[in-house]
Amino acid sequence: MSTLALSEIQLTHLVTHRVGNKTREEGCILSSKGSRIKKEALSHLVEYFLSPFKAEAFYTLSHPEDKELNEVFQVAKQIFDSTEGFAKQSQTLAQVLYDCSDHPKIATGQFHVARMTGAILDGESVEVLGLFKSETSLPFLKLNPMEDCYEIATEEGVDIKGLDKGCIIFNTEAEKGFRVLVHNGTRSTEARFWNDSFLQLKESEDEYHQTKEFMHITKEFLTKQLAEEFEVTKTDQIDLLNRSVEYFKGRQEFDKKDFTQTVFQDKEVISSFDTFDKGYRQSHHLAASSSFEISPEAVKKQSRVFKSVLKLDKNFHVYIHGDKNLIERGEDPDGRKYYKIFFEKEE
Repeated sequence: MSTLALSEIQLTHLVTHRVGNKTREEGCILSSKGSRIKKEALSHLVEYFLSPFKAEAFYTLSHPEDKELNEVFQVAKQIFDSTEGFAKQSQTLAQVLYDCSDHPKIATGQFHVARMTGAILDGESVEVLGLFKSETSLPFLKLNPMEDCYEIATEEGVDIKGLDKGCIIFNTEAEKGFRVLVHNGTRSTEARFWNDSFLQLKESEDEYHQTKEFMHITKEFLTKQLAEEFEVTKTDQIDLLNRSVEYFKGRQEFDKKDFTQTVFQDKEVISSFDTFDKGYRQSHHLAASSSFEISPEAVKKQSRVFKSVLKLDKNFHVYIHGDKNLIERGEDPDGRKYYKIFFEKEE
């Protein structure tokens, strides 16, 4: 599991540009030198840039043919290799971002290119390149004390807790495309340009992504494929979902054979899952993975989508967290379906 500390990070270079929408031909307003930062604003600025990032899902800079063709990767290498020409290199990145801003809904904003030192990744001090975009400005009130009253005025600025888009590129594992953390404050279709077109990110093949992928494939199998091949009740399905999550929560290392035997148990179900897993990975271009270290962060995040809820018409939602044998399904003489629930105490 990766560890990350950003508390001692120091901002050494910062250039800010204005990048418009290419479809509206808004162009760029490029700065030729570093931004001037007032002393009292520095700590807030660093918090604004870095507060969204945690050591969870790491990515790498990639390209369909060769990572060397990724323009952000090329500029990042140049910046890490030399402190000279930072402003010019930041202009190149701004132009790359502009060329990718070709969806009519992409907002104009300030594009910040920052070089920082003092990040601690997995116990090592690492230099980072930060790319951040501010798209949303909010009004705020300024209360100015006068001699006998207050003057109240309004201005616009950015919320330091509301970075729109950003990434931090760590100067490590350059041969793989660097290690990258990304933040995207919106999930709309047009927002994907930041990850897919501008940065061209690919998921790192680490324990976080391996855990996330396997849990997702398991959920897809249990909710979409299992009932097509086997006669299973909704409670059986929920029971398998619960057992899958518990398997990941209760272990540090994952072994596919042990997982399928522990959770699915039935040989035919195991065979069906193996076929589904192989087909899913081929169609989504995912590497085969049969053993890896389990990421607790990925388990926590993926567990939220493993729904253990039995929905009955629009009247009842029954949450099943334990023994499926304590709930029985039946039908009365009038054809009305029912569930019988056994319990020891009521809270």
